[in-house]
Amino acid sequence: MAERTALVTGAAAGIGAACAKRLARDGVAIGVLDLDAQRCAGTVEEIAAAGGKAVALGADISDRAQVVAAVARLREAFGPISILVNNAAITGYGPFLELTDEQWERVLKVNLTGTFIVTQVVLPDMIAAGWGRLINISSSGAQSGAKHMAPYISSKGGLISLTRALAVEFGPSGVTANVVPPRFITGTIMSEQSFAGQKQPRGREAEVEAGPIQREGRPEDVAGAVAWLASEEAGYVTGQVIGVNGGRYI
Repeated sequence: MAERTALVTGAAAGIGAACAKRLARDGVAIGVLDLDAQRCAGTVEEIAAAGGKAVALGADISDRAQVVAAVARLREAFGPISILVNNAAITGYGPFLELTDEQWERVLKVNLTGTFIVTQVVLPDMIAAGWGRLINISSSGAQSGAKHMAPYISSKGGLISLTRALAVEFGPSGVTANVVPPRFITGTIMSEQSFAGQKQPRGREAEVEAGPIQREGRPEDVAGAVAWLASEEAGYVTGQVIGVNGGRYI
């Protein structure tokens, strides 16, 4: 893996940061991307302190020009990209009948269209190399459904279908595509905001008790699955939904 370069979006904190650090442990050079490069400094510093290679990148993934510029900087630093972890996302809450067009479009623009843009910009490197790993981070709510989260759940469900489409289309080019839908993960900005604002239909304790493994998920739980999917060992795995959810959805 020492010859590989990965781009991880939404990597300033939470799941994205854990994935970036875990891949760096395997020798992968990392592009740490978030809305602005400054907020990525902590992740980059941790990777460097552990002997890894990383560069901070700033971009709104729903803006193609910003993505193109960020990817060009990563290529300049470490070469072609062979691993992509699409983790960046936003959420939103509200009764379905009260949602506005703007609320709906805002979430889908980042979560689904942004993933489409980043993947389309990065994918040619993988095709040229005849080797690539596309890993999308969805949500277990996309499988089970969730109250008052229609835009978010729809966008994350779209990622599952997009992943399967990519797996079929680019498998012959040596590129695998898989999706990881986590349960709520402790310590992430999204989870903490939702519980703090009492936007979750169930409280924190009820969420923990909702699955067979009765503890909160950790960013490192997701990062472990991502690292495996990015490895040579997972070369015959594509189009799969790898649930990291404590058994919430079976």
